[in-house]
Amino acid sequence: MSELATLARPYAEAVFKRAKEVGNSQEWSDTLAFLSAIMQDESLAAIVSNPRVGEDKLTALLLDICQDQIAGEANNFLKLLIENSRLILLPQIAELFENYKAEDEGYVDVDVITAYALTKAEEQSFATSLKKKLNKQVNIHASVDKTLMGGFLVKAGDSVIDGSISGQLQQLAKRI
Repeated sequence: MSELATLARPYAEAVFKRAKEVGNSQEWSDTLAFLSAIMQDESLAAIVSNPRVGEDKLTALLLDICQDQIAGEANNFLKLLIENSRLILLPQIAELFENYKAEDEGYVDVDVITAYALTKAEEQSFATSLKKKLNKQVNIHASVDKTLMGGFLVKAGDSVIDGSISGQLQQLAKRI
């Protein structure tokens, strides 16, 4: 996975820089999300990974699929990925692009995993605490994991805050 992210990084950086220059970050965000979604289709993935399918046929197929969704520079970007056999990187490119966009716009998407559903007040309190800790606006995506005994697990980009009971027990075991 990290190898794919390493390969995807230059593409994501280039797209992000271009989106900043032109001022269409949201358009690129939508385009990359769409391309990432179609690349996760199993039948299309089989076609893309088939060595018998030529570059020209693959380009024609994907441009036909995407005709109403992407245009201009996005078409050229898609052709570049096909030419360099990098279509498999689209999900990672989209994820890295979103990270760059969030960093630039001063917010962070945070996954909060708890043993029980948070109330709106608890979620707001959590967001306020995380905003102070991370020095950024926070978009919380809360989910429930019944395997947690209690506490929470927070994932913000590369950072993880483990406030779960099981995490604390693991740290205690390491100290002993």
